[in-house]
Amino acid sequence: MEPDQKKLYEAITQGTRAQGPQHFALTDEQGRLNGPFGDFLLSPSVGMALQGVGAALRYETELPDRAREIAILLVAARHHSTFERESHEAIGRALGFSRHELEAIRREDVTPFDGIEALVGRTVLALLDGDLGDCAWYEAEDVLGQRTVFELVTLVGYYSTLALQLRVFRVDAPVEDETVPVYW
Repeated sequence: MEPDQKKLYEAITQGTRAQGPQHFALTDEQGRLNGPFGDFLLSPSVGMALQGVGAALRYETELPDRAREIAILLVAARHHSTFERESHEAIGRALGFSRHELEAIRREDVTPFDGIEALVGRTVLALLDGDLGDCAWYEAEDVLGQRTVFELVTLVGYYSTLALQLRVFRVDAPVEDETVPVYW
């Protein structure tokens, strides 16, 4: 491993992601990075930037934890990203998501949610469709504030990027059946 790769590896395995409860393993038994993180090593400077953005989005935004996970899981659903879905459903279960709520998110259905969680869900779905209309923008800005809307837009872009990388580099398992049950 080159020095810049080692620095990135350590930032992932010893940084913010490695602190606190682990809902999914960052490495396999041989120490190889799981999910999108292994491919970050292909370009350490880009990988380090992505790692930093991801850590900031997970641990330093103003989005409530459940709302953040709704957003991430909706991106995973839209892009059929198995790794993102499985990893973040584990986090969602730890945050108290019910089976019904997780199954609804898989269908891109945000009707089980209310308040900020519902607003975040609707906003993410609009972003995944390409843009926020004026009414959606004003509602999101009024309730969440510009900073949180910025964080949410960035989160959707970041997790969409990861979903694409997982698919292109064949890290993500192919989805054979969209009705795969949630395993508890």
